[in-house]
Amino acid sequence: MYKILANTIFLGKDVLFLPECHSTNDTAMQLVRSGKAQEGTVVICSHQSKGKGQRGNVWEVEPGKNLTFTLVLRPDFLDVSQQFLLNMFVSNAIQRVLQDYIPDLQIKWPNDLVAPKRGKLGGILIENILGQKGWEYALVGIGININQVKFLSNKACSLSSLTGSEYDLEELFKLLMAQLEQGYIALKKGKHKEIKEKYLSHLFRLGEWAYFFIRSNRIKAKIDGISQEGKLVVEYENGDFEEFDLKEIQFADY
Repeated sequence: MYKILANTIFLGKDVLFLPECHSTNDTAMQLVRSGKAQEGTVVICSHQSKGKGQRGNVWEVEPGKNLTFTLVLRPDFLDVSQQFLLNMFVSNAIQRVLQDYIPDLQIKWPNDLVAPKRGKLGGILIENILGQKGWEYALVGIGININQVKFLSNKACSLSSLTGSEYDLEELFKLLMAQLEQGYIALKKGKHKEIKEKYLSHLFRLGEWAYFFIRSNRIKAKIDGISQEGKLVVEYENGDFEEFDLKEIQFADY
């Protein structure tokens, strides 16, 4: 299962499949530290027991039902200040594949995949390794609910729960890797504007008035866009604008 991919140029030519692990990001980190990983190495696990999510959350999955993997990249062609371009191209690639099954699938800033009014389908967690000369590695952790239909949280959903069908995990993995590779090549070619425009075209609640928790207060605001550093730009009802980092703002009802 999950053999070396034939439909890619360099991503997935080194695939480590683990029946069970704590976290594919942690395993990938160990491979990088020991010199056993290269750009394009993929660590994929059938049962990730301590998968990590944003804000320190744990990503819990049912064994053998979903896709949980980490992709090792070396984006040393980017400046460290451009880190959010990675989030955007990865989110775009996954959204592109899954929209064939869920046409209204959107990206909830910074990098969750959501079906509006139905729940969260997946997420991305990127951990960067920086050295004295700049960017050394990026560990792109991806978790997508595919065939799981029972969740502890009523805010979670899956491809299967939304469509009523079951899917071949390995086939979806191949499709995702091919799209991720195309996106990464576009990033290397400097197509930053196109990547950001694509990201914004599927950004959850862009231009919509909604409630957010900001500094412990429930405030009505509207998402205006994303800053160059990847911060969320919001507009208040009085016309003022403010930028927020990940832990500084939360959606009040999602």
